[in-house]
Amino acid sequence: WEFNGSFYQPSAFLMMGIPGLEALHHWISIPFCALYLIALLGNCMILFIIKKTQSLHEPMYYFLSMLAVTDLGLVLCTLPTTLGIFWFNMRRIGFDACLTQMYFIHILSFIESSVLLAMAFDRFIAISRPLRHPSILTKTTIMKIGLVIILRGMVSLLPIPFLLKRLTYCGKTELSHSFCFHPDIMNLACTDIKVNVFYGMIILLSTVGMDFIFIVLSYILIIKTVISLATKEECLKALNTCVSHICAVLVFFIPMIGLSMIHRFGKNVPPLVNTLVAYTYLIIPPALNPIIYSIKSSHIREALLRALRRKSE
Repeated sequence: WEFNGSFYQPSAFLMMGIPGLEALHHWISIPFCALYLIALLGNCMILFIIKKTQSLHEPMYYFLSMLAVTDLGLVLCTLPTTLGIFWFNMRRIGFDACLTQMYFIHILSFIESSVLLAMAFDRFIAISRPLRHPSILTKTTIMKIGLVIILRGMVSLLPIPFLLKRLTYCGKTELSHSFCFHPDIMNLACTDIKVNVFYGMIILLSTVGMDFIFIVLSYILIIKTVISLATKEECLKALNTCVSHICAVLVFFIPMIGLSMIHRFGKNVPPLVNTLVAYTYLIIPPALNPIIYSIKSSHIREALLRALRRKSE
C-alpha cells in the first residue's frame, strides 16, 4: 500500500478466475485457448483476404477490416491476464497496469460499437442508394469515419483512469474478473464514487447507447426500403446482405448490456454468472465474427477457397 495522509492506493489488485472452479482452471483453459486461437487466426485471415482480394476493396469490407482489427485488440488485451491465471495462477496486477488494461478494453469496446454503427449506415446506403453508394462512401470518407471513431473512444474515456486514481481504496483489492473493468475497480473504493458512476453512465449512454439506437433506426429504414422493392427475390437478396451484421450486433450488444446491468444493479447475482457474462462479452464476439462473415459472405468464402487452392498447389 502507498500512504499519503488520508489517501490510500493499493500497489496492486488481485484478479479472479472462475469462482468456485479454481481447481479446474487448467482444464477450463483448453476451451479458452481454442476461442483465443480462433479469434486470432480468424481475424488475421479476414484481414489477409481483404487485403489480397481486389474485388473486396469496397466500403463493407473496409469496415469489416476495422472490426477485425478491433477484435484482435480486445483479444490481445485480455489474453495475457486470463491465461496467466488459468495456467500459472498469476493473479496480481499492478495498479497502473490495471488502469491501462481497463482503458484499452473500454476504448476497443466503444470502437467496436461505433464500427457496427458505421456498418449499419453502409448497409442502409447500399440498399437505399445503390448507385450512389461508391460516391458517398469513398476511401477518404471511410478513413475520416475511422479516425473519428478512434478519437471519440480515446477522448470520451480519457478521464476514467484519473477519476479512479483520485479515489481512496481500503480493505478488499480482489477484482471480479481476470481483467480490469471500470465498475469493478470503482466498487473497491471506500470513498464517494458518485462522480465515477455518473460519468460512466453518461459516457456509456452517449456512446454505446446512442450507437445501438441508431443501429435500430438504420434497420427500421432498411426494412422500409426493402418492403418497397418490387419482387420478393429482391427483398430477400437485400436482407441477406444484412444477416452477418445483425448477428455481429446481437453477439456484441447482448452480453455488453447484460454485464453493465449486472455491475450496476445485480448485487445479488451469483459471481459465476457475472464471470461468465464478462467472458462472453470479451471473448465470444472476436471468435464468432470471422466465422459469421466467412459463412454468410460468399465473396469472403470464395476468396478463402481460392487462397487455399493456391497454397495446396
